[in-house]
Amino acid sequence: MEKEWYVVNTYSGHENKVKEKLEMRASSMGMEDYIFRVVVPSQKEVVVKNGKEVEKDSKMFPGYILVEMIMTDEAWFVVRNTPGVTGFIGSSGKGAKPFPLTKEEVDKILGSMGMSRIDVESELEVGTSIKVLKGAFANMFGKVNKIDMANQVIEVALDLFGQETIVEVGFEDIEKV
Repeated sequence: MEKEWYVVNTYSGHENKVKEKLEMRASSMGMEDYIFRVVVPSQKEVVVKNGKEVEKDSKMFPGYILVEMIMTDEAWFVVRNTPGVTGFIGSSGKGAKPFPLTKEEVDKILGSMGMSRIDVESELEVGTSIKVLKGAFANMFGKVNKIDMANQVIEVALDLFGQETIVEVGFEDIEKV
């Protein structure tokens, strides 16, 4: 089984509390190997307040959070029974497991937040094999040469015409092989 992203329904306005509770439950119940990341999809928005422009976090999908997890019976139970969770999206109910989001859907949501489907800090290191998904080097395989967290790019060594070539690729444009 591999880890995938699922949409979890919560009480509207309680997304951040549910995120904290779910992360605490995963930790206290020893589920860190099954429940990886919990994300409240939001975007920065500039709002005029008292005549001044103020930056504010605006939820993209009020009442929903994203959970990266391996869908086992135990992990499903932990998430479902977290206070504030009302259920999974993509499940018919009656004990049926939900369907995960597609990679394209996850990339679109996380990309708009400046995040990547890959947890770069914990999953990638120099020498890791990756596949480029977009751009001029789409569908090419290479190895991570350098990770630039500040600019959200990775230097990748690709084999072009028998010669190693270093290119920069954004976090959202790669997947781990």
